[in-house]
Amino acid sequence: MPGILSKIAAFARTPQGRRLTAQAKRVASDPRKRAEAKRALSRFRGRR
Repeated sequence: MPGILSKIAAFARTPQGRRLTAQAKRVASDPRKRAEAKRALSRFRGRR
């Protein structure tokens, strides 16, 4: 039975996985989106 990491790697090689990877890289390069994601993550973790 394949592990979770091998399933993720297999998905990343699909066309949809490559599209999502490219989209994540674009979002990560935008400073405003990075700050927004950082705030959301800190709220999720319970640190305000």
